[in-house]
Amino acid sequence: MIRFIIGIFGAIFSAVTLGIVAMAIAVGGVLFMYSHDLPSTEALSSYTPPTISRIYSREGMIVDEFAAERRLFVPADEIPDLVAQAFISAEDRNFYEHGGYDPRAIAAAFVEAVQSRGRDVRGASTITQQVMKNFLLDGSRTIERKVREIILAARIEQALSKERILELYLNEIFLGQNSYGVAAAAQTYFNANLEDLRLEQVAYLAALPQAPSNFHPVRDYDRAISRRNYVLREMFENGYISREEMEQTTAMPLETVQGGHIEPFRSAMPPRDYFTDEIRRQLSVQYGEDEFFSGGYTVRATMDESLQVVAARALRRALERYDRNLGLWRGPVDTVDPGLLTDEASWREALADAEIARDIDGWYAAVVLEVGATSARIGIEGVEEDDDGHFIPAEDVTWARPVDADGNRGAQARVAGDLLSVGDVVHVRAMTRDSDGSFLRWTLRQVPAVQGGFMAMDVNTGRVLAMQGGFSYQHSSFNRATQATRQPGSSFKPFVFAAALDSGYSPNTIVLDAPIEIETGAGIWRPTNASNRFYGPSPLRTGIEMSRNLMTVRLAQDVGMETVARYAERFGVYDDMQPFLANSLGSQETTLFRMVAAYSMFANGGERVEPTLVDRIQDRWGNTVYRHDQRTCPDCQVASLEAGFAPAIMSNRERVIDPITAYQMTSMMRGVVDRGTASSTVNLPVPAAGKTGTTNDARDVWFVGFTSTIAAGCYIGYDQPQPLGSGASGGGMCGPVFNEFMLEATREYGGGPFAVPEGGVFYPIDRFSGQRLPDGAQGGNVVYELFRDGEEPYFGILSIIDGGWGMGSDLPLFGQGETGEAGDGDQTVTTSTGEAARVPTQSGFGTLSSGGLY
Repeated sequence: MIRFIIGIFGAIFSAVTLGIVAMAIAVGGVLFMYSHDLPSTEALSSYTPPTISRIYSREGMIVDEFAAERRLFVPADEIPDLVAQAFISAEDRNFYEHGGYDPRAIAAAFVEAVQSRGRDVRGASTITQQVMKNFLLDGSRTIERKVREIILAARIEQALSKERILELYLNEIFLGQNSYGVAAAAQTYFNANLEDLRLEQVAYLAALPQAPSNFHPVRDYDRAISRRNYVLREMFENGYISREEMEQTTAMPLETVQGGHIEPFRSAMPPRDYFTDEIRRQLSVQYGEDEFFSGGYTVRATMDESLQVVAARALRRALERYDRNLGLWRGPVDTVDPGLLTDEASWREALADAEIARDIDGWYAAVVLEVGATSARIGIEGVEEDDDGHFIPAEDVTWARPVDADGNRGAQARVAGDLLSVGDVVHVRAMTRDSDGSFLRWTLRQVPAVQGGFMAMDVNTGRVLAMQGGFSYQHSSFNRATQATRQPGSSFKPFVFAAALDSGYSPNTIVLDAPIEIETGAGIWRPTNASNRFYGPSPLRTGIEMSRNLMTVRLAQDVGMETVARYAERFGVYDDMQPFLANSLGSQETTLFRMVAAYSMFANGGERVEPTLVDRIQDRWGNTVYRHDQRTCPDCQVASLEAGFAPAIMSNRERVIDPITAYQMTSMMRGVVDRGTASSTVNLPVPAAGKTGTTNDARDVWFVGFTSTIAAGCYIGYDQPQPLGSGASGGGMCGPVFNEFMLEATREYGGGPFAVPEGGVFYPIDRFSGQRLPDGAQGGNVVYELFRDGEEPYFGILSIIDGGWGMGSDLPLFGQGETGEAGDGDQTVTTSTGEAARVPTQSGFGTLSSGGLY
């Protein structure tokens, strides 16, 4: 009997032992099967969740942010204890005790699932397991995923400290409203930093991980309060807060950004614009879009915020001025169902959903509520209604006539109803009295069909200070300063002349201005000046100042288009310039970004400068991964300097052209501003230089110019090129934009005489004939030109460059050109001895023009 009992127990023991062994083998097999392709411990320990990349102004203010997942990374030692305690209480009260997974919680979840026959399945995941979900790609609730999650959790507990695991969890958890991590959620819901959160706010955030969409602070207010109070009770039971704190906080309301109780974080940031979006575009190319949107980079932008505002305003004024003068109304931006305009709350909701640009300073979105006999009553977004209402009166629409999608024009508007209908969504602006700024009336506005770009940069550092890529970023995000390739027209001519000066020509070299015929293979090309006149032999200076096309073509032919192309590529205007003569007049397309950068090299004495929108980039740990300024400062390493001496900044920039050539070009382009094609629109309190550009049929108009500190450029044209009209010109349309911007820029950055390089001597030259004058000569037509040492100009008649084409017999030997001055007889200049010297001139002159493509 005893043996029988022993045998039974032995059999049972053997069976149990074999069962345990079999179970161990089975578990081992399962673990092996599910663990052989899991991430290594090293990969787990080095994991960093994707975080927001932010762009800061030069003053350190956040101006934009980009993220696939809106997450702000906060190190463990900067996470407040109260935040950690709330999440541990809500999600994993045994966090500091288990080894990655909680067997008791798993068993309880299993029993619950069995009892409910699979209807109630809860995860029973620890904080560690939730962190591991990021490595598993599949968020489904399956046995396989659960096993892999447990294996990873056990591994990571051995590789990382509890603090590091909690850091990962609190930085990666999704908390609704596109917010990942507690820091981003604190901003999203409460517009606060983590350290500033109150207890009831912390408890609400800790209530969200299970199902953020079920605890919306407005839509699911009661459920959100209930779950928040549950977290508070758990914090009390775990000893993190007192009973009094729990009871007081439980009674508090839930006040959030979503409920309208708190201003949203985004409201303190400016709307996204062309500048920050261009940073996004460039860095996405440099680092990869996924890396930029998830790398947590801190980007210090070069943008001067005050000048960015000026740039946007100046370009918008020019575009709107042109569009307004056309007198065409192209219809509303959007429309809403008139049936939705029954009361103020209704029309405001409908207007908020309308698609209309809201980033135009001083402009408001409005909807037409009623059209009367003469005026139209409107509701204006962000403007309170008054007793009488807001109106667009008849006198504000008489500037326009309606035009349909096919371009058919209606009659001139007489009353508001001629342009507007109920439900139209339009832009309006308040008109004020100039004398005291008092309100006059609301005026109807429209985004111009014509577009343009503007950019300004520091000529020495390359820092881009302002960039406006169109009228409105929200209306069109295409950046016309960097992405639009357009014909630069006559604004390209300085590079032809620079190639000539570097090839042995001088500012007083005489070039023939006379008709040309060129067989192109596709027919005869007959370039002309913009005035359709010819002026005979003229100095290089006149060719630039008056934008002479024929002189430029002859010069390019004489220098050689291959040489001109190499210079344009050296300046960065093109990567590969085709050596066709028409390209000497700017027929090959380029960008405003390239042109402004190239002109900066004239301004800084001929050294290469790379434009940048970014000063510095730091990774999520604060390490600098990019710094634009590569200059060195040896003196900065010494303990002290002698009184009156500043540290010497050393530059190793590449030289693009000879410094004397750069100065000669700068001097000649000063003539464009002082008396040439930009003289009527550019007038600054500091020396300025630049060049206008107008292409064939005025399809594109340009002005690019600079002072001793800043270069800036503007172009205006339709996105689908079409003529701007006979009166359009670079000087007339872009010159005012440049001038308005630079008036503000020089107040901040100053300006002064352009630095004169060593190795040259000034000589007085008659700017009409190119002849050298006696030392000390003065007069309206005397200009002091810089010549290289050893290249002293001689007295007497100069040889004439004709480019291989002859001169017509009916042209004067030397012409005064398009100066606008009276011209019968000779001009008289005064020499240093007080004697009078006569220089021959012609009597006629053409009209001021920016030149053109042909």
